[in-house]
Amino acid sequence: MRHLISLKEQSADDIREILDIAARLKKKYKAGEITDLLPNKTLIMLFQKNSTRTRLSFEAGMTELGGHAIFLATAHAQLPLADFRDEIQAMMRFGDVLMMRAMRAEDVQTAASFNRIPVIDACSEKYHPCQALGDILTMAEYSDGLDNVKKIAWLGIENNVSNTLKLACAKLGIEVVLASPEVHPASVDEELNSQADATGRVKRVQDPAEAVKGADYVHTDTWLDAEYFTVGKPRPEFAEEFERRKKVFMPYQVNAKLIDTYAPKARIMHCMPMHVGYEITRDAIDHPNSVIFDQAENRKHVQKAILLWLLEKAV
Repeated sequence: MRHLISLKEQSADDIREILDIAARLKKKYKAGEITDLLPNKTLIMLFQKNSTRTRLSFEAGMTELGGHAIFLATAHAQLPLADFRDEIQAMMRFGDVLMMRAMRAEDVQTAASFNRIPVIDACSEKYHPCQALGDILTMAEYSDGLDNVKKIAWLGIENNVSNTLKLACAKLGIEVVLASPEVHPASVDEELNSQADATGRVKRVQDPAEAVKGADYVHTDTWLDAEYFTVGKPRPEFAEEFERRKKVFMPYQVNAKLIDTYAPKARIMHCMPMHVGYEITRDAIDHPNSVIFDQAENRKHVQKAILLWLLEKAV
């Protein structure tokens, strides 16, 4: 049975197959063609933490495939009252695919271990394979083919998003340069790092200018955790760490000056949500090179492809 957890399990050919399915589905969508390929199929969407793009893209995607998506938040379920293994096994009796936006990758792996239905890690503390695949689809589109994407740069904190992006890109033969002063401790996966490093295509530097030179795409993500904020302002209990992170990460900010000076042809990417003025500036978001909102849209087309690939359905 197929699962999508970390992209450690998928080969370069698997990744290319999913991307090819996504490209074909997007073409059909833009042409107004109906793609009801999953009639009477149900996607269970379990959210242990909040989401915008993940919920919208999967729910809209499943609708476009002719199936149905059920949203279930942990706060509205009985998961806190019972053994997780029991609850998740029961949950899987009601659907054909289980998607989890999880606090812990371990929970996703536990669900997949039962091998009852395909399981998707739709974002955990270690992985975000759906985001990586959507990002690569976007890069392939703007470069007129995946083989024309030669180098990407990642600026800021190494985390779940950079994990799966670097691994997928490295498997596909794309050079990945990371300029990161710190790694989010919870995201560390030594096996994933070993796989990526073994390709010889992952490089780490300290200078953001060096990282972006010659890059086709520059990626970043927030380095300020959501729990730091209340109504857009730092919470008092996180004030010290908030200030520390600003000092450490501000030199790695993606802004128009960096792009215009060192990588004027590079496209700007961000997985969202964005903290404007921190990891990215408004002039970078609105820059002519920005493809951030196309990147967000492509999550939907990739989610559809993932579902079809997992269920081994032809397009």
